[in-house]
Amino acid sequence: MNAGDIVILDVEKLNSEGAGLARKDNFVIFIKGACPQDRLKCKITKAKKNYAEAEILEIITPSPFRIEPKCKLQKVCGGCVLQHIKYKEQLNYKRIIVEDTLYSILGEKVTINNPISSGKDYNYRCKVQYPVRSRGGKLQKYNTRLYAGYFKPGTHDLVNIKYCPIHPAICDEIIEFIKTEGELLGISGYNETSHSGELKHIVLRLSENNGDILVVLVVNLDDRMVSNKFNLLAEKLSKKFDRISGVAINFNPQKTNIILGKTTHLLTGFDFIEEKLSDIIFKISADTFFQVNPGCANIMFDYIKNYISNNFSTPKLLDAYAGIAAFGITLSGLCSAVTSVELNTHAVSNAIETIQQNSITNISVIASDSLEYIKQCSENFDIAILDPPRKGCGEEVLKNILRVTKNTIIYVSCSPKSLAQDLKYLLKNNCTIESIQPFDMFPNTPHIENVAIIKIN
Repeated sequence: MNAGDIVILDVEKLNSEGAGLARKDNFVIFIKGACPQDRLKCKITKAKKNYAEAEILEIITPSPFRIEPKCKLQKVCGGCVLQHIKYKEQLNYKRIIVEDTLYSILGEKVTINNPISSGKDYNYRCKVQYPVRSRGGKLQKYNTRLYAGYFKPGTHDLVNIKYCPIHPAICDEIIEFIKTEGELLGISGYNETSHSGELKHIVLRLSENNGDILVVLVVNLDDRMVSNKFNLLAEKLSKKFDRISGVAINFNPQKTNIILGKTTHLLTGFDFIEEKLSDIIFKISADTFFQVNPGCANIMFDYIKNYISNNFSTPKLLDAYAGIAAFGITLSGLCSAVTSVELNTHAVSNAIETIQQNSITNISVIASDSLEYIKQCSENFDIAILDPPRKGCGEEVLKNILRVTKNTIIYVSCSPKSLAQDLKYLLKNNCTIESIQPFDMFPNTPHIENVAIIKIN
């Protein structure tokens, strides 16, 4: 198999990144934009020792699952790579991906429940993070035309996006307004190569509960260099859009791929939005973690509540990697006591405020790294809820979780791979998997949220 070869391929399934998988003489070929059961005429673009990559030249026989994507930029944006596949088949594909990933790491087949639908497959995303750039080459510092969107897959080439069906339409309007008014005010976009320019990212956080929007302007400046241009932009935004409850500026002068810096100043309004989970209102600041799909998050939280209600009587609960203590707070009514552990100080402050406003008396919020707290912990819990970052927990956290937990681990994961790696350790240490339930928190993308119920024997 060589680059440039023209081949006819029948697509078997999709891989974990959403590319089609086909074989030619038992040689694996990945095809972006393919759909299971497509027959395609393709050109090999890259040939490796164990696999090849190809692009579609012609769809000879389209899959019965193939549809026209809503977004014209779907092929170049790289965000919603499954838009060309019927939603019901997307759910089936995601179940297979979780099964295949766990099997490849655990060496045994684990039954995966059918994914629970998001409830809506468009306009669901309530957090938007767009990198911002200027155009102009050598004249960049004089050219303040702003572009914002997502990077093409595998590159840092920005796709300027004016319409995205994944988030509510008001987001498109606000971002276009920021670009237009920012240009008029002389605000420059960030240049990665020279580490120059002012505006690095636009971050929007929306409340599905009341419609409020927090706008965060991430700048390549330190907090001693606030230009009046950003105050004027904040005022214009607040006057133009009634739904904007606050505009903040975040300072991130570091040359890094981390979006938010450590310091945020409020320019107008409020520095938080409010979201409802299980009839409790939570405050969400610019840099605190919260699920991007609140509708599906509510479904997932109800699932966990029902499980605990049906299987325990007033358990003692550990809520690790707690964020704003959403799990701990929503489950507190079922528990004798809850300990929520979180490192982010803003998230801890949000959690304490929510607890006080709801007069909840059986939760302790610990401002600490989860591992450091668990290592020193001498208490015993009936249930541990783990909602770690994408990289997973790791063996040291799990070893200590098993030391302090008597009965059940509820593991919430957005990465089948890291979930499988952590499950491998748990299975070797006297645990069994009771169930794995996927929730489609990210429709039209290859990503899936999973809730694993793990019994400690």
